Amino acid sequence: MVKWLVALYLVLSAPALAAPAFPFTAPPAGNRAALAQAISRLAADVISTYREPDHEIYLDNLFRLQMAAGQYDKAIQTIDDLRALRYPLDPPQGKARDVQYEILARAEARRERGGSSLSDAFGIEFRALVRPLDNVTAALVARLFNGEETGGLSLIIDQTALRKDLARLLKRQAAKKTISLADALTLIRAWQIEDSYRTFMPFAPPLVSEDDARRYIVEKNIQVPTSDGAIVCAQIVRPRVTERLPTLLEFTVYADAPTTMSEERRSASHGYVGITGFTRGKMCSPDDPAPLEHDGADAATLIDWIAKQPWSDGRVGMFGGSYDGFTQWAATKHLPHALKAIMPSVATAPGIDMPMEGNVDLSFNFYWPLYVASNHGLDGAAFEDTARWDRLFHDWYVGGRAYRDLSAVAHVANPIWDRWISHPDYDAYWQAMIPYGREFSHIDIPVLATTGYYDGAQFGALYYFGQLPAAPGDEHYLVIGPYTHISGQRGTVDVLGDALRDLPGYERDPVAKIDMGALRYQWFDYVFRDGPKPAILRDRVNYEVMGANAWGHAPSIAAMSNHALQFHLDPEKSGNAYLLTEAPPAHDTTIDQKIDLTDRSDANRVAPGGATLDSTIDTWLSLEFVSRPFDKPMEFSGLFSGALRVVTNKKDFDFAIQLYELTPDHKYLQLSWYIARASYIADRSHRHLLEPGVPQQLTFRAGRLISRKFERGSRLVVVIAALRQPSTEINYGTGKDASRETIADAKTPLDIRWLNSSVISIPVRE
Repeated sequence: MVKWLVALYLVLSAPALAAPAFPFTAPPAGNRAALAQAISRLAADVISTYREPDHEIYLDNLFRLQMAAGQYDKAIQTIDDLRALRYPLDPPQGKARDVQYEILARAEARRERGGSSLSDAFGIEFRALVRPLDNVTAALVARLFNGEETGGLSLIIDQTALRKDLARLLKRQAAKKTISLADALTLIRAWQIEDSYRTFMPFAPPLVSEDDARRYIVEKNIQVPTSDGAIVCAQIVRPRVTERLPTLLEFTVYADAPTTMSEERRSASHGYVGITGFTRGKMCSPDDPAPLEHDGADAATLIDWIAKQPWSDGRVGMFGGSYDGFTQWAATKHLPHALKAIMPSVATAPGIDMPMEGNVDLSFNFYWPLYVASNHGLDGAAFEDTARWDRLFHDWYVGGRAYRDLSAVAHVANPIWDRWISHPDYDAYWQAMIPYGREFSHIDIPVLATTGYYDGAQFGALYYFGQLPAAPGDEHYLVIGPYTHISGQRGTVDVLGDALRDLPGYERDPVAKIDMGALRYQWFDYVFRDGPKPAILRDRVNYEVMGANAWGHAPSIAAMSNHALQFHLDPEKSGNAYLLTEAPPAHDTTIDQKIDLTDRSDANRVAPGGATLDSTIDTWLSLEFVSRPFDKPMEFSGLFSGALRVVTNKKDFDFAIQLYELTPDHKYLQLSWYIARASYIADRSHRHLLEPGVPQQLTFRAGRLISRKFERGSRLVVVIAALRQPSTEINYGTGKDASRETIADAKTPLDIRWLNSSVISIPVRE
């Protein structure tokens, strides 16, 4: 889960024309009335001079200025003009966008004319504008009124976050007497959004429920028994029609009513029965929450139940992202007859990419069970207390205790995580959760998987896809591009319709800006209603080539490339970095890397860089290698791999490899990464310890692909890091279970000698 909405709301293109500063003094914090007056005066001042050559940007800014200035009739006309501009290019989203503000502007204008309270006026205008809308558009409008005080996740408007961001912008203006045009537009936008939601959220939800009741049959808290005596809870939204319909099911641990209702409603608006099933122990299930362990069987039980209902035509499709992607694969392990298609997005894979990746446990997974399994809902306060968890990992790191002692260090019971940590191999415990081995060959239903190059769960998503056999006639597809964990399941616009800015420093190519929600219904219409196949699915693997503004299509991940560049680790230096050379070395040499595993001087270190495209990268505890500049553009497409020859003094170590493009203007673009425990590289299910002092080869293929067209003059950068950090388990190299090792096991520094005969292989298309 990612805290993401706030940054999305306040993205604004700077106007092309220079403008003078405007008088503005931020009123004292907490004086809401004074702030409203100050913002209104500022908005009126800006309106008088504001110009913008991009007409869409101009109108989008103008209606917000007009609302802030109290010019409601003018704002209504501007929104109408803006919608007329957008709608032909983006139906039905363009028609739904900003409807919440139009309703409010009309309500404010009605109240000013007299005779109505704002609440009554808002109800009149809501009904007048929303009732005539078709179901698909109305469903998109309804999700604009998903608002909560905390937890700005997925489709929820986080009002607390809006207030915090407004306060941050006001603080930036403290002690200033003037404000620039760009800053004024950003501040007024933040105010207009925050003030609008503060105003209408107290009375909007009942109006949405009223509209739902007119369009749909809504059933909540439906209890479905499982074969072992447990209960799963379901929530259903179905169109008011008499014919039997196919069902679209999202099976989730996230007991979050506003978000799930949005998805059920959207499915119903497209003519399906929309259902959210909650894992056992969530919502109306009286059982104890037990994420992961029963979800496949429970989902299959719910699917069988759906198929028997009088409104069902016996066909079920599943969709959803992250955990809800996992539950789809978990269901396929049981092959319920009614399950006819799935669309797993950014799907996590237990034992593969959570709570460990490359058999290295990742610390952030410690508090996830406390979020989802503490009660029948969600413990958002615990999940969002990042200061608490940062402090925990810091204290554990400095104290040097065993990793499995995290619960004791945190002074909190965490039995689910304790159970996870007792299974460091990919053993029967994990294998029971999702298809394993030959079970993947039994999956003969259509599958559309989506993920992103910058999705933390890409490793798991590609694991599933890579296990599917490529048999003739099977309809198994992958869509991947420059997306994160959010955009890989939602698309590249936020809930308010603004461009998603979730890749700091990097602007997506225009062709990469897609709507995953729209693709969802194209996909299921293709499967269930003989609709046209989504145009993007031209082959089994469909990928956006970053920098080329083009989609590539291939029958397999391997076929994304037609050649491989082989780079060797050269001990010769270029500045602070070693060289990557394509010519094989004439004789063996080594590059030594020594890590004191007892050192904690970096406990409070703030890592440099971190943006997708940045002027610097983090090379702490790392070796950096850089290639020569490429003399022509180069397309890197696929999974990089390697054969690393090493000599070490320990029985094991953990490491990570990160790849970057170093552009001619000296910017680093993150490409891909790989993390592994050396003893598990050959087999994630069985540990094979290293022999200290003896050369050995670590052969791997990364689980995260990328497609990027390098510029002429760009270089490839490879950073190899030994892991010793608060954010992961520490492997001290004794050969014992790493979760039981302590700092007392770090008797001698870790010594890794990387032989120059090591190879990093980069797939390219020429």
